[in-house]
Amino acid sequence: MVELMQNASKAPAVFLDRDGTICKEVGYLAHPEQLELLPGSPQAIARLNRAGVIVIVTTNQSGVARGYFTEADVAAVHKRLEELLAARGAWLDAVYYCPHHPEKGMEPYLVDCECRKPKLGMIRRAQEEFLLDIGCSYAVGDKLSDVAFGKAAGLRTVLVLTGYGAGEQQKLASHPALNPDFIARDLSDAVSWIVNDLYQRGVLSIEPEALPDS
Repeated sequence: MVELMQNASKAPAVFLDRDGTICKEVGYLAHPEQLELLPGSPQAIARLNRAGVIVIVTTNQSGVARGYFTEADVAAVHKRLEELLAARGAWLDAVYYCPHHPEKGMEPYLVDCECRKPKLGMIRRAQEEFLLDIGCSYAVGDKLSDVAFGKAAGLRTVLVLTGYGAGEQQKLASHPALNPDFIARDLSDAVSWIVNDLYQRGVLSIEPEALPDS
C-alpha cells in the first residue's frame, strides 16, 4: 500500500455498512453463495486502500438473535466477502458485526447492547484496535440508522441510494436532523466524494485524480 496520509500517526477511516452498500440486499443474508457484490464496490474499496484509508465494515446482523442463522454463518459470509474483494485487489481492515436485537430473538442475543447501530460500540472497538483520525472519518450506508451512527460519532456521513437507500432518502423530509453530508448513487460515487473531501481538507497529499477507480 502506498502511504498517502500527511499525518502518519493516525489515519482516517471509512465505516461501511455491508448489505445494500457493498453487496446486494437480499433480506437476511445467511449463506456465502447468496453474497453478490454490487457493481463497482470492489474498485471503490481498493481506491480507499490505495489512499491509506482504513476500511471497516460495521453491520447489524440481528438474524443471529432471531434464529435465522448462526455466528458461524456470519463468519462464512464474511470470509466469502473478503475472498471476492481480494480477487479484485481490495481488502477490509476489519469486519465488525452486532448479532443482537433488543426486542426480538433468543438468549443470549436478546439484549439491548451497545454494539447495534446506531449505538457506537463498533466505532469504540475500532478506536481500541486502530490509530484513527476520527475527526476525518466517514460512515457510509443505505439506511438512516447508518447516518445516525456516523453523526453520533462525529463522522461525516454518506447515504447511498443502493439497497434501501432510495426509500430512506424519502424519509429525510421528516427527519432533517439525519440529513447526510452527501447522497451518493452508489459506493463508487461515495468514495469519489470522500477522496475529494479528504483532499480538500488537507488530509490526502495526492490529488484524487491520481487514485483512479481501477
